[in-house]
Order: sequence, then C-alpha cells, then structure tokens
Amino acid sequence: MIIFETERLVVRRFSENDQDNFFSVNGSEEVMRYIRPAKTKEECDEFLLQVIAYSEKEKLFGRWAVENKESKEFVGSFALIPVEGKDQMQLGYALKPEHWGKGYATELTVAGLEYVFSKTAIDPIYAYTESVNLPSQRVLLKAGFMSNGNSAAGEKEVAAFKLSKADYLQRRAGV
Repeated sequence: MIIFETERLVVRRFSENDQDNFFSVNGSEEVMRYIRPAKTKEECDEFLLQVIAYSEKEKLFGRWAVENKESKEFVGSFALIPVEGKDQMQLGYALKPEHWGKGYATELTVAGLEYVFSKTAIDPIYAYTESVNLPSQRVLLKAGFMSNGNSAAGEKEVAAFKLSKADYLQRRAGV
C-alpha cells in the first residue's frame, strides 16, 4: 500500500517480503551510525513484524519502505513515529549508502511534511539527529524545520528540530 509519492520515490508499507531490504538498512552499521545500534538479521526480522503490525494498527503512522519509482530498487526507509518518552511525533529517514547524495533525503522530507500536515492532525512535527550529523541537519533546515536546541541522550548530543503547521503553510505560501 502506497503512503505517498515524490517525483522519483514511492513510500509504501513494508511487507514480510521486505526482510532483506529491511535488514540492509537496520542491520547496517554505516546507515545506523547516527540513529541507533545496528540489529542482527534475527532482530531485524522480529522488528519488521513489529513495524508491520504498528502500521496496520495506526494506518497514518509507521516506518515505511522507500523505493525508486522507475527502477523499483529499495532505497531505504521513512518514518513517522512517536518520540520515545515524549508526547511528540517525529519524522525520520534512513537511506542505503549508495543512495546518499542524490537529494532523496530532502525530497522525502519535503513530501513527508506535506503528508504530515495534509493527512494527519500532527502539529508540530519534530525531527532529531546527532549534533555531529551535519548532512541530516542541512536536510531538515532545507525542508523547513527550525532548530529547537540540543540535549544529551546518553553519551550523545542530539539536535532537535521542530516545525508547526502554521510555519509550514507560511513557508509554502512564500510569506
């Protein structure tokens, strides 16, 4: 089931047939470096089942597969999920290294914001990244997020970003 599309990408629900794709992102030390510890194949298979169950229950939220519209190649994942321990929703993405530097992260984030503010009642939306992950911070700022301070998360420093629907609509209207 398709959640949303961009010019080059399709964001869809994961299925049990996505085990290898899911592992290629969630099991990769390189991809997970700024997100969370990489998982084993078994952990990924179990996590995928949880992701599928959550998406079936929540309908508008979840972790979803991203693929190239033309080639159908798996590119990574996109998420619209609760922030652990807070009453907030966050947007995030994780792309396979061979798809870095192609503008996909910005394309996904911009389309993801359109989805958030046109299909859900979320307001505001948040995004988080390690403070040393400058490329992701540039993506978030380019898409319209505003810096919302830094905080400690265990041994890591995390940069927070926030965007309200009003600011999003103002920016989109060119005001």
